[in-house]
Amino acid sequence: MFHEFVFPLRDYFTPFNVFQYITFRGAYAAVTTLLICFLFGGKVIEALKKFKVGQSIRNDGPATHLAKSGTPTMGGILIIGAVLVSMLLWGNFTVPEAAASGSRLEVSNHVRLVLVTLVSLVAFGAVGFLDDYLKVKRHSSDGLPAWGKLVGQFVVAIGIVLYLYFTGGDDVTRLYVPLFRRVELDLGVLWIPFAVLLVVGASNAVNFSDGLDGLLTGLLIMVFITLTIVTYLTGRYDFSEYLGLPFIHGAGELTVLSLAVIGALVGFLWFNSHPAEVFMGDVGSLALGGTVAVLALAIKQEILIFIIGGVFVLEIVSVIIQVASFKLTGKRVFLMAPLHHHFEESGWPESKVVIRFWILGGLFAIVALSMLTIQ
Repeated sequence: MFHEFVFPLRDYFTPFNVFQYITFRGAYAAVTTLLICFLFGGKVIEALKKFKVGQSIRNDGPATHLAKSGTPTMGGILIIGAVLVSMLLWGNFTVPEAAASGSRLEVSNHVRLVLVTLVSLVAFGAVGFLDDYLKVKRHSSDGLPAWGKLVGQFVVAIGIVLYLYFTGGDDVTRLYVPLFRRVELDLGVLWIPFAVLLVVGASNAVNFSDGLDGLLTGLLIMVFITLTIVTYLTGRYDFSEYLGLPFIHGAGELTVLSLAVIGALVGFLWFNSHPAEVFMGDVGSLALGGTVAVLALAIKQEILIFIIGGVFVLEIVSVIIQVASFKLTGKRVFLMAPLHHHFEESGWPESKVVIRFWILGGLFAIVALSMLTIQ
């Protein structure tokens, strides 16, 4: 909104020229979401309490979590709402006149990338909302059946991936290999199932990591900080050329969106830190997990995202190993899965697990960024 209505006034008031800069709009997009969460977080929590939207703790979970029963959940609504409002204010949705051809309007790449990412945020959030709603309605930790949640995730993922495939140009099916300058693999049509599995897998991996006060929120802050840097570099021809990264025209605008998410997560962490006043719920974890994957697809960092979100990979792998081991041998590898529960059951205090996982998440982020500089 500001870019569309305020930036054109630069001819009359020169300082309005700052609205063209991604860094300026991104910074204030983060400030906006942060303030929204600070100002409305308490009111959202009170509303959730009023409507008795409380967390139901699974019976086979850690005994220490029983005290969390009844804590308001579905706080991800606050994050999604804050990001949407902030992007409406600070995002650039202007389509240049040159993009118009005849009666058909070709959406500029920056608008296309931002819109598909916002759609993924809302669509995955809707799947998570339905799951959370059923849990609250039934006063149980069981929401959608596993197959129902997966169907919803696959439907959203297939729609997004097909859109990217048919609008992304010739380079959309190429995978760029970190550490090797200009090394790429063209998957062709096989990129579609690969991308779908990546999106669904990331959504679930992030969801599995949501189990301790502040754990997921802090991890996502580090992931989105890393993605903010990479989206900015990818959207700049000079930086991407120097680093050997694929240049994606318009990807820089995703920096504004990533910063908006960071601001919302920091604001949410104010209420989600131990002892948590509100939980993110599936509405938040599924939405943000899907968004992480879509951002990776948009900036052609499908492989690097496995490093950036290394903790999420460890979490979902621990679940796979635990389930496979129990079904094949009747024995469990971990005391409890996902991995953070294993350390809880080992005797680590919750706050120690959270902080150590944050440290691990930061290390993965540093490793991922370092891989961009040594190609």
